[in-house]
Amino acid sequence: MKLERQLTICNKLGLHARAATKLAVLAATFDAEVTLIQGEKQASAASVLGLLMLETGMGKTITITSEGKDAQAALDAVSALIDAKFEEAV
Repeated sequence: MKLERQLTICNKLGLHARAATKLAVLAATFDAEVTLIQGEKQASAASVLGLLMLETGMGKTITITSEGKDAQAALDAVSALIDAKFEEAV
């Protein structure tokens, strides 16, 4: 079963290196394939380089898909991290 959710990137710097690393480390803790999609581009949430290649900035809407045993937990955790602006000071 594939789960899907749309979110808006709301931190000032977007999906930059530190945020991408935090997201990749989190995604790797789950038994699920988490993918971020923006327009025509998509990347595994576990790949820092792939996430940086999305060039996702503040205000951009992304689609997150999650598939696997921990799909729901992974989707919820990744969504929470993005909604918390990657836990960065504003």
